[in-house]
Amino acid sequence: MSRTILKLGGSVITDKDRAETLDGDALESAADAVAAALADEASGLEDLVIVHGGGSFGHHAASAHGVGTSAESGTRDAGAVLDIHGAMTTLNRFVLDRLLERDVPAVPVHPLSAAHRDGTGELTLATGQVETMLGEGFVPVLHGDMVAHAGAGSTVVSGDELVAELARDLEADRVGLCSTVPGVLDDGDEVIDRIASYGDVEEFLGGSDATDVTGGMAAKVRALLDLEPSASIFGLEALESFLAGEQPGTTIE
Repeated sequence: MSRTILKLGGSVITDKDRAETLDGDALESAADAVAAALADEASGLEDLVIVHGGGSFGHHAASAHGVGTSAESGTRDAGAVLDIHGAMTTLNRFVLDRLLERDVPAVPVHPLSAAHRDGTGELTLATGQVETMLGEGFVPVLHGDMVAHAGAGSTVVSGDELVAELARDLEADRVGLCSTVPGVLDDGDEVIDRIASYGDVEEFLGGSDATDVTGGMAAKVRALLDLEPSASIFGLEALESFLAGEQPGTTIE
């Protein structure tokens, strides 16, 4: 049996170019794959934690308020924090509903109430509750959010940061990021099979084409390089194979 951290990219489950617009078909497809894998004993999937990005919900709200992940882009405006957090909890509810409709025992974990940054910007996530939820048979579902940041008010925490923290603290066996592309692409739009260092692919990595306050593909690769288990970045069409134990797309070592 394996412990798996799965990130559903915000650009996968939403239309990232249109504010607060869900991609219903993609979310349904992702929920189908998760439900099928959990129901299939042969998959070896037992403990599953899901994290989803902000997509057209959180990213547009954060951009409107000028808030990002760094201390310089923090805010002490409670209304801004509430707007961004509210956008993310709305999206989170959509994700939970689709999973619950398929009998996946999904429950929310909101990072605003479970994480913080210290004065250096280092993130601390209280993963004990996630561990307990897993032990009780739940599928915890976290999301990009706002968090208290010492000396900066509140800043954004990305789903990619949460994935890295969860993978380390929960000693995950497998980590997967489901993206809108089939993997990390080179300058010929071919999937790069393996990445061992950021320098190997720095020339190919840019920001997101849509509104993204958390760094796009470059941030994903950086977050995954330091993890103990290898991680996979793959497209939605490969989600089923990842959950079945395969390693599609790009492997981050």
